[in-house]
Amino acid sequence: MKSPQEITSMMLSNDLFSQWMGIEILSIKEGFCELTATVKKEMLNGFEILHGGISYSLSDSALAFASNSYGNKCVSIETSISHVRPAKIGDILTVKCTELHRSKTIGIYEVIITNQEHKKISIFKGTVHISIDFW
Repeated sequence: MKSPQEITSMMLSNDLFSQWMGIEILSIKEGFCELTATVKKEMLNGFEILHGGISYSLSDSALAFASNSYGNKCVSIETSISHVRPAKIGDILTVKCTELHRSKTIGIYEVIITNQEHKKISIFKGTVHISIDFW
């Protein structure tokens, strides 16, 4: 069986969107992922703040890495996000995904994004389906 680091490396090497976002994985272990990315001008919306789709995508990537870290293939089946503070160009975001619950077929995760001042940007909840297939 592959390690969480091997699984994440393989996933990220095929994930061009996560690469475009400039994701750097800081920590990965079973059920947990911490990554970072810097807000680029291409990530801003018309109000010159981080587009909500980018914070969602960063959270979704962290969810994918954390949930797949055991070796089973997992896909999201329900997600939601609350944006609590804007992020601006140059902000350095930290994205932490923590497993709240895991059974044979369902995993529930929370993802918190903070900026370089440790202020919350968004809170994301994701539920995944866990397959019996392995990486």
